[in-house]
Amino acid sequence: MLTKIILEDNVSRSYKLIEAAERIVILTHLSPDGDAVGSSLGLYHFLKEIGKEPVVIVPNRFPGFLNWMSGASDIVVLEEKHKEVQGLITEADLLICVDFNDLKRIDGAKPFVEQSHAKKILIDHHLSPEAFADVTISHPEISSSSELVFRLICRMGFFQNITQACAESIYVGMMTDTGNFSYASQSPEIYHIISELLSKGIDKDNIYRLVYNTYSENRMRLMGFCLVEKMKLYKEQRTAVISLSLDELARFDYQVGDAEGFVNIPLSIEGIDISVFVREDVKKVKMSFRSQGTFPVNKMAATYFNGGGHLNAAGGESYLSLAETLEKLEQVIIKNDIKA
Repeated sequence: MLTKIILEDNVSRSYKLIEAAERIVILTHLSPDGDAVGSSLGLYHFLKEIGKEPVVIVPNRFPGFLNWMSGASDIVVLEEKHKEVQGLITEADLLICVDFNDLKRIDGAKPFVEQSHAKKILIDHHLSPEAFADVTISHPEISSSSELVFRLICRMGFFQNITQACAESIYVGMMTDTGNFSYASQSPEIYHIISELLSKGIDKDNIYRLVYNTYSENRMRLMGFCLVEKMKLYKEQRTAVISLSLDELARFDYQVGDAEGFVNIPLSIEGIDISVFVREDVKKVKMSFRSQGTFPVNKMAATYFNGGGHLNAAGGESYLSLAETLEKLEQVIIKNDIKA
């Protein structure tokens, strides 16, 4: 039996909105990861199973290692189909927003959502959600938005409508947002949910292989380059930094998702508890933060790099040059003023 974390009023209101809706659009954040795609497709398959015709929209292309997922080919990408996305959101009577806490996280879709008269449901596990939805299901203590999707479906009385495809999607989100259950996954209820997903016919070992063991040769060579040439250790501060420029990414024919998980690698080094991965993008510098133990990387990201997230996993961004960003990051690390 799962704890009834989601408020009964939110369950009831979500049920009524879904029941009444004819045109449902599911939206998730820029640079969608496993949890964003998993929670979106989990909802997508569930809604189709109960007779709805949902559409999933993402701001930009998601990593190729998620292409195998059922329904992935049906996802509409904003940067590829801008006019179509605008029309879908304008015509929708229900928008379900998953895995983001602020409309700026959906990039170019933000103005369409702001102008929409559709009812809105937010399902998310990040801190401090923006007040834009009619129903806000926000639980930062939960390890993934996919877990919240599972809980909501069950609380609405639809466990029997969770298909294998829906269960696979939810499992992908839970697995990837916990580093294959290596962090933020201490709750016994997570494993109860996994057992329920297994009862739906998922093959968790094959899902792991499809997500983590089907990368390209270029990704492997890029990983080696990062570890040999680009990893800098600050041993006194128990911190590692890996950075990549646009030129270095081009050298290894970088594709979306090729650097997934790189930020976690230095945490396997004895004496390293904090890891930062810094990647130059066209208009900004993207940053991923990880820690083990009690160090709050979300505070580091929020205080210095326009970001946020969870205690042990966070993201940020910088509009300085890559060199200036790394210089600022080094100052932050040496200053060491972030406390648990």
